Amino acid sequence: MKRDWEAQFRQWAKPPSQTEQDRCDNAESAIHNAIEASEKLQAHNVSVFTQGSYKNNTNVRRDSDVDIGIRCGSTFLNDYPEGTTSETFDFFSSDYQYEQFKNEVEEALVIYFGRAAVKRGNKAFDIHETSYHVEADVAAFFTHRRFSKNSSYHEGVALFTDNENRRIINWPEQHYDNGVDKNKKTGKRFKSIVRILKALSNEMAEAGISAGDVPGFLIECLVWNVENDHFQHLTFHADVRAALAFLFNNTRSHEQCKEWGEVSELIYLFHSQQKWTWQKAHAFIAAAWDYIGFED
Repeated sequence: MKRDWEAQFRQWAKPPSQTEQDRCDNAESAIHNAIEASEKLQAHNVSVFTQGSYKNNTNVRRDSDVDIGIRCGSTFLNDYPEGTTSETFDFFSSDYQYEQFKNEVEEALVIYFGRAAVKRGNKAFDIHETSYHVEADVAAFFTHRRFSKNSSYHEGVALFTDNENRRIINWPEQHYDNGVDKNKKTGKRFKSIVRILKALSNEMAEAGISAGDVPGFLIECLVWNVENDHFQHLTFHADVRAALAFLFNNTRSHEQCKEWGEVSELIYLFHSQQKWTWQKAHAFIAAAWDYIGFED
């Protein structure tokens, strides 16, 4: 019997159930409590924020975990225009180092959740799932600003990896704002198509299709780069077909997609430091097209 893809897409387009949403909210609340209980952290203007698919409302039922950021607001990791330094902008070195901050975040999480429930990773802490809350990834960040010569700046967050001491910059607020704007301009289809393709990727990976196993963040960024008029059809089936066709045609070479950005529009999607390549994206799109059974 031929599969009813429209019915499947309508199911996948839905956000997680209220029960799953409540368990996500419980994880966020518990982490807030853990950080607020730390006098060491509160002395450094620390705040807790959500990011990732949970914040952006693009999470799917199989992947209903939460990404939480712990931001230190008293210390900055900045980028300055060529020919300028921190002193140009009246910033000076701080005695509070990132390693100490991450250690203090770990201490607060362990006191609250227990050592067995907290695993320190290269970039973030994993808080194990319970019957009360979902699994959570918790990252410690310093505030980051990318300055222009006129003293204006984009503000994000930055961390250092434990193993390589590599700086990683995220732009969660810009990502969220741009996603909301595109969702409005596409009649709320943007986030629905993201959820559909994430769920499709999960199913393909479970079926042993290697090209289907790609990061959900990459999928969200790919759909972000689909032009808005491709989301104007009457059915999800037609929108998915149009989105995949656009992506396939525009990832056949690096030249065609080299200017594509992440949803924040502050990082190129296919630069040399990314965990994926345009070739991997193209392979996923081609495999998804064939898996659904679209005709050329």
